[in-house]
Amino acid sequence: MKRFVYINDDSRRHSYCDNRISNTKYTLWNFLPKNLWEQFRFLLSGWAQHKTLFLPFDYFRRFMNQYFLLIACLQLWSRITPVSPATTWGPLIIIFIVSASKEAWDDYNRYLSDKKANERKVWLVKDGIRKQIKAQEIHVGDIVWLHENDEIPCDLVLIGTSDPQGICYVETSALDGETDLKTRIVPSISANLSVKQLEKVKGVIECPNPDNDIRRFDANMRLFLPTIDNEKCPLTINNTLLQSCYLRYTEWACGVAVYTGNETKSGMTRGTAEPKLTAADVMIDKLTIAIFLLQIVVVLVLGYFGNIWKDTQGLKQWYLMYHVKGPWYDFLVIPLRFELLCSIMIPISIKVTLDLSKGVYAKFIDWDEQMFDWETNTPAHSANTAISEDLGQVEYILTDKTGTLTENRMIFKQCCISNTMYGSDNGDALKDARLLNAVSSNDPDVIKFLMVMALCNTVVPVKSNDGTVSYKAQSQDEEALVTAASNLNMMLISKDSSTAEICFNGSKFLYELLDILEFTSDRKRMSVVVKDGQTGKIHLLSKGADEAILPRAYPGQQIQRYLEAVEMYSQLGLRTLCLGWRDLEEDEYKEWSKNFQEASCSLDNRESKIAKVCHGLERDLYILGVTAIEDRLQDGVPETIKLLRNAGINVWMLTGDKQNTAIQIGLLCNLITSEPNSQLLPISGKTEEDILRSLDRALLITKNTCETKDLAFVLDGRALEIILKHSKESFTRLAMLSRTAICCRMTPLQKAQLVAILKSVGYLTLAIGDGGNDVRMIQEANIGVGISGREGLQAARAADYSIGKFKFLKRLILIHGRYSYNRTAFISQYSFYKSLLICFIQILFAFFSGLSGTSLFNSISLMAYNVFYTSLPVMTIIFDKDISETTILQYPQILQHSQAGRLLNRTTFCGWFGRSLYHALVVFFITVYAYADEKSEMQELSMVALSGCIWLQAFVVTMDTNSFTYPQIILIWGNFVAFYMINLILSAIPSLHMYTIMFRLCGQPSYWITMALTVAVGMGPVMAFRYFRNLYRPSAINILQQIEQSNGSIQPSRNVESAALKSARTNLTNLLSGSRRKRSSDYQPLLSDPAEPAG
Repeated sequence: MKRFVYINDDSRRHSYCDNRISNTKYTLWNFLPKNLWEQFRFLLSGWAQHKTLFLPFDYFRRFMNQYFLLIACLQLWSRITPVSPATTWGPLIIIFIVSASKEAWDDYNRYLSDKKANERKVWLVKDGIRKQIKAQEIHVGDIVWLHENDEIPCDLVLIGTSDPQGICYVETSALDGETDLKTRIVPSISANLSVKQLEKVKGVIECPNPDNDIRRFDANMRLFLPTIDNEKCPLTINNTLLQSCYLRYTEWACGVAVYTGNETKSGMTRGTAEPKLTAADVMIDKLTIAIFLLQIVVVLVLGYFGNIWKDTQGLKQWYLMYHVKGPWYDFLVIPLRFELLCSIMIPISIKVTLDLSKGVYAKFIDWDEQMFDWETNTPAHSANTAISEDLGQVEYILTDKTGTLTENRMIFKQCCISNTMYGSDNGDALKDARLLNAVSSNDPDVIKFLMVMALCNTVVPVKSNDGTVSYKAQSQDEEALVTAASNLNMMLISKDSSTAEICFNGSKFLYELLDILEFTSDRKRMSVVVKDGQTGKIHLLSKGADEAILPRAYPGQQIQRYLEAVEMYSQLGLRTLCLGWRDLEEDEYKEWSKNFQEASCSLDNRESKIAKVCHGLERDLYILGVTAIEDRLQDGVPETIKLLRNAGINVWMLTGDKQNTAIQIGLLCNLITSEPNSQLLPISGKTEEDILRSLDRALLITKNTCETKDLAFVLDGRALEIILKHSKESFTRLAMLSRTAICCRMTPLQKAQLVAILKSVGYLTLAIGDGGNDVRMIQEANIGVGISGREGLQAARAADYSIGKFKFLKRLILIHGRYSYNRTAFISQYSFYKSLLICFIQILFAFFSGLSGTSLFNSISLMAYNVFYTSLPVMTIIFDKDISETTILQYPQILQHSQAGRLLNRTTFCGWFGRSLYHALVVFFITVYAYADEKSEMQELSMVALSGCIWLQAFVVTMDTNSFTYPQIILIWGNFVAFYMINLILSAIPSLHMYTIMFRLCGQPSYWITMALTVAVGMGPVMAFRYFRNLYRPSAINILQQIEQSNGSIQPSRNVESAALKSARTNLTNLLSGSRRKRSSDYQPLLSDPAEPAG
């Protein structure tokens, strides 16, 4: 579909939207009903969309909201509710208010942002007159006039600037995150128009319908002026000014509005990202479903026996006054009473508790001063607060190379020209006397070589007031080449859309830029067609990867020396480019230019048509030579990769560089080693059959290799394309067996495909990169990490986390990830524990109350139990550290515990389930035998049981806390004191059933003895079990805790301890020796690994 934009012509304006921006979800009138619908809408929509039982946690929040809403509604039926409806309505309303308040605040901020953008003043040209209007009043076809530092209000096609060269500069950081200024060019058809002509110009732009591709704009323009040719002029993204960008270093610019409002490219990219599902969320969902099914079974069983008791015993008790309403009463009322009684099995507060915890985890990352990059003043940032615990379970890291592992500071080091190697002796070609002599003597091949370096690029020279020239480049490689050429007296001094001027040895030369054949990841090369201003000759200048340039050499040219140079430079870890030259006949160029113009004006498959036309021109090149550019490793990269690999994480490097360069970088950064136990398996070949055979050979070697052998495979983009087409299953098995991979000549799509393969077999992946070509990989991975680097912020903005340097990844994973996982594991299981505890007591009481569904606890106690008494103490765990950061970094293998999910799985949950059942039995029977006599009231029995629960939970949290801080102590025991203060106040209110209860209990020694007995019986066996387990069968974590407590050494005091600790040292040594789960091509999820039993 096409859009026709008529320039400055209101009479032919189509019904396109105006420029009003709206990013809000709600209005003042629909907020309450719409937000209620959002929070309680049914789960079936999620199942229909995802086609899986285990949905993102956001869907299960809504499921639990619906579940508790149903419970709350049932409690309004006074005949069946055992407690006041406030016990469910109160927490439910609090949860709704918290969620709604957050939504309202976020939406209000969006409204203010929209209002500011819509009411911003802009200049518009109408019938040759400039006038100021609100940005929201712009329509498609209007001519917008911009001044320096103005924000661009909508998507414009540039038609004029104040610069005589027809260029302007825009800052696109708000759109794509790239901090370098971009150059935008006036189309050739309007390049020579005066200001008066621009104000009255009319014409038509033929362009695609709105889309979100900010790197592509295939359109055509015609202008209706008698002074210019009425031919189609092709438009590209370089002729546009996009919304949210800023005009910089340009006095004025004007453009035609083509996309407005929410139809701009920026507006089309806005939206809510699909919530990511963490491994911990999956397990919590499973546990929730299991408890829900258990609850249904319990309700049906108790309802059945409750009806039997009513029929056999209850009807005989005159004081019970059963209402006989019909058979529906028997089969409905009593089961529903038990449903309401057991509804607390699923903790109503788990959503809010986990959300708050995850928010704090994210802030810990933001506040970590050890992850602050002082060189660029860049802090670590958590853009996704929901997945911190997944950082502690990462199994595969897929990393870009340039700018991620390296500094992305390109330095021209060596080159090969006319079979002569320069810079090989001292490592710096710019100081090689032979090259300097060749330049001064005007060696023809050297001069052409330098001309390609200076002219074949998108670099823009900027002249300062003192006459010095600096360069603005989107590519660090191009900047390095132009700078090196300048240092060798071939200086690019000016450039516009049609000409470029160079200065060589004091003489200036002007070249007409006829055409630019842009670089793409498929072509892997760039070319320019120039016309010598003195001789009139036309030349083709090309540069690109060796496989894209060397095969295009003219027949008969000897390129063996260049192949050897590329190989040698790659062995040194240098980035290589090959340079070529071709003289063109004018007739040949005219014929080709006609075809190129037709391809450039096409709106369908423009890129492929242009590539086909370019292919016909970029042939029979005279190869001038090879450049070698150094990109140094960042500080701390080798140490970080070694640490992550020792932690059991598999690391893959995905790069667009040549294979030998990538391998050399892999050696330098400890990704692979030259040790005897290391082996590199290349997957390559000249034909498809050769590549598939090398894949099968690599898979066979990997399967038959012992565990201690460190294997890595190497493949390039062409091999991967063939493998994914013909043997994807075999490659997937190889990927599952390999700890390391070096994948070179990768396109952005192939990077994302590799991530998808690992995800498809259940591995938890982390992708890290720094440039726009890494965005697809970052978004595909379970966790995306962006480097705020020299290529801009696009990767960082697309990622879940952003950091300033690769070395900070070790703290992000080993410290923040591991702590977050441990804390979430405890908080989630504790939330179920405290709910099951109170529910089991209710069930036990049911057997003492004729299975009638009567509640032991009053409504106030039940409501306060979940909201106040048990929610605050568990939040102390967000500060807990089982072992110190120093110890974790010293023994990174300890991460394998969280990788294997050993703190949150079915086994550990069964431990918490058993503990809740045991504690329920302890509390109930001690309370009953201490207070169930004729002198005790029901309220006394209830308060004693509730007190026992609070005492036990205070000791549970205390025992499971590894490191104490003042906030933790205050929250645990301050909450304990608050429990008594609240109940003493409630006991002083005559109108409540609790009147005087707590005063009487606190004055009875038997009450305090009961509490002491409850704690002793409830916690004694648990503490004894943990003591003997830590003594005789300590885990690695237990051993490290003992080492820390003894200041680095373990000093046994008894023989039995000496023997146990000796065994512990052996176990720790085995762990630290690098043992990991056995390689297998049959994937088994880590969460099914055997786990340590919960205490």
